Amino acid sequence: MSTAAIPGAPLPVRTPGSRARGRHRRPERPEIPAGSPALVLAVPATAGPESRSVVEELLSIVRSEQNGVQTAAGYLGVAGESEPGSDEFTVADLLAHAAEAGLPAPVVVPLVPGPHGFLSELHALAAEYGAHVTDVLGPHPLLAEAVHVRLSEAGLARADRARLFAIATAADGVVLTTVGGEEAAAAAGITGVLLAARLAVPVVPAALDVPGSVAAAVAHLKETGSQRPALAPLVIGPEADSELLATAAEETGCPSAAPLGAYPTVGQLIASTYLAVLPAVAPEAYTEAAAAEQAAGGHAGEAAAE
Repeated sequence: MSTAAIPGAPLPVRTPGSRARGRHRRPERPEIPAGSPALVLAVPATAGPESRSVVEELLSIVRSEQNGVQTAAGYLGVAGESEPGSDEFTVADLLAHAAEAGLPAPVVVPLVPGPHGFLSELHALAAEYGAHVTDVLGPHPLLAEAVHVRLSEAGLARADRARLFAIATAADGVVLTTVGGEEAAAAAGITGVLLAARLAVPVVPAALDVPGSVAAAVAHLKETGSQRPALAPLVIGPEADSELLATAAEETGCPSAAPLGAYPTVGQLIASTYLAVLPAVAPEAYTEAAAAEQAAGGHAGEAAAE
C-alpha cells in the first residue's frame, strides 16, 4: 500500500499499490487495517527548513517500515496560516481537519526522546478531539544505538566493540545531553546506562536547558578519572535550540557529536510506537481485517476443493 495526498487536505488517503509476485519475492510487512487512524508526528518546533528536512525524512522511514500507514507532520506553529495545498500544518490543524472529514481521531506521536515542556499542551489539545497521544520515544536501546553511531561518526567512539583498534580522539567519558529539564535528564539516565554498556565508558546525563547542568556533569567525569569527556546529544533536533548545543560545547571545551536527526532507528521507533497502540485505539479495524482475512481464507479453500 502507498499513500497519496488529496489536494487541499493535510492527511493522505490510502491507495492500493502493486504487490510483488513470484515464489521468491521478499515477504511483505503486514499492512495497516483499513479504517485505522492516521499517524500524526507532533513536532515541538515551528515549521522551518531545518526541522522540515528531518521530519520529512523520518516520515519517509516510517512509511518504508510499515505499509499502508497514513502519516502527517504537525508543528507547534507555522509561518503564517495554513493554506489549502500547503504541506505545513499545526497539530491543531490536523486534528481539526480529521474531525471535520469524519475520519478517526489520529494517533499523535510526540517527536521527543523523553519528557518535554510541550507535552502537557499536546495532551490538552488531543483531549479536545479525542485523539490518543502515545508515550515518548525513549528510553530505548535503539536510541542508545543512534547516539553511539553519532559519536563514532564524530571520531569520539569506536563503531563497535569488536574493532579493537585505538582512536586517539575517543572519549573516555560521555555526557548525554538532552532538553526538558531535570525530569528529562533523569529519564535519559536509562538510555545512558545502555550507552555505557555499548561504549564501556562512564555516561552521565545532563539537561542543556538547565544552567550549569552540563558543566557539572563534565566536572564529575573529570573528578572520577575521565581525561577526554565528550558530549552526546540525546536530541532528535527540532525540540532543541541549536545554540544550546553549541554553547554547551564551547563552555565546557568538550567535543560534541551531532544530534540524532533522521537516523533510521528513530523512524523505526516512531513506527513501532504507533503500532503498539493501534489495536487499543482502533479495535474495530482489526476485527474487520481479521474477518476479511478469514473469509478470504475460506474462499481460497473452496476454490482449492473445486
